[in-house]
Amino acid sequence: MPSVPIKRDVLFDKLGQKMTDEEFDILCFQFGIELDEIFVDENDPKSIVQYKIDIPANRYDLLCIEGLSRALLVFLQKIEAPVYTAISPPTPIQTVVKSSTNGVRPYVVTAVLRNVTLDQVAYDSLIELQEKLHHNICRKRSLVAIGVHDLDTLTPPFVYSAEPQTEICFKPLNQDKEFRVDELMVFYQSSHHLKHYLHITKDEPLHPVIRDLKGVVVSIPPIINGDHSKVTMDTKNIFIECTATDLTKANIVLDILVTMIGEHAKVKFEAEATTVLYEETQEVKVYPSLAYRKESIDVKSVNELIGIDITAEEMAKGLSRMTLNSKVQNENTLEVEIPPTRHDVIHTCDIIEDVAIAYGYDNIEMNLPKTSCAAEQFPLNKLTDQLRESLAQAGFTEGLTFSLVSK
Repeated sequence: MPSVPIKRDVLFDKLGQKMTDEEFDILCFQFGIELDEIFVDENDPKSIVQYKIDIPANRYDLLCIEGLSRALLVFLQKIEAPVYTAISPPTPIQTVVKSSTNGVRPYVVTAVLRNVTLDQVAYDSLIELQEKLHHNICRKRSLVAIGVHDLDTLTPPFVYSAEPQTEICFKPLNQDKEFRVDELMVFYQSSHHLKHYLHITKDEPLHPVIRDLKGVVVSIPPIINGDHSKVTMDTKNIFIECTATDLTKANIVLDILVTMIGEHAKVKFEAEATTVLYEETQEVKVYPSLAYRKESIDVKSVNELIGIDITAEEMAKGLSRMTLNSKVQNENTLEVEIPPTRHDVIHTCDIIEDVAIAYGYDNIEMNLPKTSCAAEQFPLNKLTDQLRESLAQAGFTEGLTFSLVSK
């Protein structure tokens, strides 16, 4: 379960109200998250109070202050869930994927955010969000690696290819000289932050690299971005690229980045669509998808599963508080809209869980199930227990292996 550090006063400013620590703890419980710790960073001269909040591992939309505060505002019914859109420009920015990437990291997804305004809080949140995603859904960059760049320093279109490590030379992020990739593999062995990712591509004869039209190295995923295109608080237009071995995970990560950072764009929650051309197949894909989908749920079944009795209208209102906008189709059916921020909603049971959270776990009455049955041990389990006991009495020692570990 990821823990997200949030500055208390910044969070309360976004929520538009101040609370006591106890009141916020109660709000967290009601929303299905947990206030784990209240602390002050010892190295912070301003002694700013921070909350450490435990977030469910699959709620990627809550990994930053933008997503957390937005979700709480919707839960408190202060705002409605935003609508996320991808606008297609006359000439979309394109990334060409060479077949040389097939053996190392075959996928890339991209997006552009225009007219962004970043203050220190937003900048720090952007960096922290990338790290949280890298350690969570990206599986320490083995599945997905994120690159965020100042688009105004680059010249599209981009080319994503794999080249010999000795032929890629550039100045890495926050360094003052150029390195070849093979030199970086040695240089970063002493980096506490980056050494953990070197093994992913260290022994590959061809290393992934993204270049712009002028040949400028944008990034060498999954290791490091180029210093040339680093994002600062003066950045206005952002280019996002996510290279991956898992295309589904890459799409999820891109959706989360766009919907979170999009809060700071001039037109909020609006991204610019880009294209990715796979040169080998000539297949063209458009990103970000920011796809909405709809599911239908049976009100009676949901009530029975949770152990409550509410109307379709009450259930729809509760789900809308969980950013799942819902409409009543009839007295027993709801149509639920799943936004691109809620990739954790996979099955109907995930929607039912949100109904229970919105209703309030502490409001569900405890009742014994209205069923009765006689339990009986499976014959195979009974035989196994008898054999185990007999062998132990004969002097044998039982060894339990790690059954969930492949080796």
